Amino acid sequence: MSKRKRGLSIPWKYIILAFMILLQLAFFITCIIVLSRKFLFIYTILQVLSVVMVLLALNRGGNPSFKLNWIIFILLFPPFGAIFYLFYGTNLPLVRKKKKFKKIDVRARAALKSDIQKSDISGMPSGEARRQSSFLLNTSGYPAYSGCRTDYYSPGENAFPRLLEELEKAKQYIFIEFFILAQGEMWNKIHSILRKKALMGVDVRIIFDDFGSINKQYAGFVKGLRSEGIKVSVFNPIRPSVDLFMNNRNHRKIVVVDGKVAMTGGINIADEYVNYITRFGYWMDCAVFITGDAAYSFAVMFLSMWSFITKKAVDYTLYRPVPGSADTYAGRGYVQPYCDGPLNSQNPAKGIYLHIINNADKYVYITSPYLILDNEVMSALCMAAGSGVDVRIITPKMWDKWYVHPVTQSNYDELVRNGIRVYEYTPGFIHSKLFVCDDCIATVGSVNMDYRSFYFHFECGVWIYDDSAVYSVRDDICEIMSQCEEIKLDKWRKRPFIMKAKQFVLKMFAPFL
Repeated sequence: MSKRKRGLSIPWKYIILAFMILLQLAFFITCIIVLSRKFLFIYTILQVLSVVMVLLALNRGGNPSFKLNWIIFILLFPPFGAIFYLFYGTNLPLVRKKKKFKKIDVRARAALKSDIQKSDISGMPSGEARRQSSFLLNTSGYPAYSGCRTDYYSPGENAFPRLLEELEKAKQYIFIEFFILAQGEMWNKIHSILRKKALMGVDVRIIFDDFGSINKQYAGFVKGLRSEGIKVSVFNPIRPSVDLFMNNRNHRKIVVVDGKVAMTGGINIADEYVNYITRFGYWMDCAVFITGDAAYSFAVMFLSMWSFITKKAVDYTLYRPVPGSADTYAGRGYVQPYCDGPLNSQNPAKGIYLHIINNADKYVYITSPYLILDNEVMSALCMAAGSGVDVRIITPKMWDKWYVHPVTQSNYDELVRNGIRVYEYTPGFIHSKLFVCDDCIATVGSVNMDYRSFYFHFECGVWIYDDSAVYSVRDDICEIMSQCEEIKLDKWRKRPFIMKAKQFVLKMFAPFL
């Protein structure tokens, strides 16, 4: 695609959007203040509402960290805090969307019915592995598959040639879904293939998150793609309004080719992810390719999101590959795609992480760009280490968000004090989201160790058991670890007071970051 005239410059898009939202919030707050001063009765009602909201927050199920932070907010800023909690802290604004997504999920599970019936996890020698697989099936809806080939790539630039190779092979369809789709050298190479395939009659579809890509595309980008026969759906378009769903973004990374091959992992479509440009030092990332029947699960995942955005029903059977046409890998391993999001109250992404931590026997190694832990995850990590499990976590030395990294670092003291080894990746920014445990289980995907991934974002990943990719993930983490600086408690506690203060203050906002 030729370069088009840019739209608003990067700062002005955000400034205008922020100004419009603040203007509406200011109007909202002014109305409350005026009504409170002019009408004592209304003011009394609002005060009572604050008490009710505190009681509601206290008695509702859910994460204790969320509840505590909201209660403090309500008590500090009555009655505004109570009204803010009513709209943002409860699930009321998402009720309609949950009903809509539930209908789509029912159709998706029906499309996977034969896969679920064929899925046989009795061959897993580990009872805990079978429980983890059953948990993902029951909470996310996607079954485990055997006979699939897995190829793990790290860093991101090692995965990119394979991605281009698979796109070139497409004969029926190409599905692409990313949080960030940025124009640049990486996109240009992908786009040239997509444009060619669309002209050949291949069904090419793209989903990207508008917030993640807002300042990374030229004006007319989507219109230009559609003129080339490429179908595009934009998730949650940014608008200057107090839209409560704006806090929920599509953070998934999915590529599916003909239902035969699928890719997921940490990489987005942007030049820094394959180190064509430098941002925050060297960018460490990863991807995994799944060849075989499990790729269809990712196709269903994509089509469900497509239906959710476009509000159009999808015939999933049209996208199932011809039986026996997919390559198979004659191994004993299992792969199980899964997804999660704010409309799923069962939290499969967080749940599978907790399953792995709680049932590790020898070791569990974790990499995550963000480490914003609630009490539940912190307790699980500390208990695992306390029981003799070798728990190690890698986070970045360089960061991409100044207000998030101090919260990550605020957890170091408690983690290290409880026997967990924490490392910072010194060459730059590590964006890989990986778990590996006991040389038998691994996960690769888009899910960070933070509140956003666990509660606010749409996410995806693949759980891998007893497969060669588990060793690839383990070896990759060990190689990354050799380039890290380990956090030592005595040295860490001598860090500057300003750093400690920043970490202390920002941690209070952890559930909202």
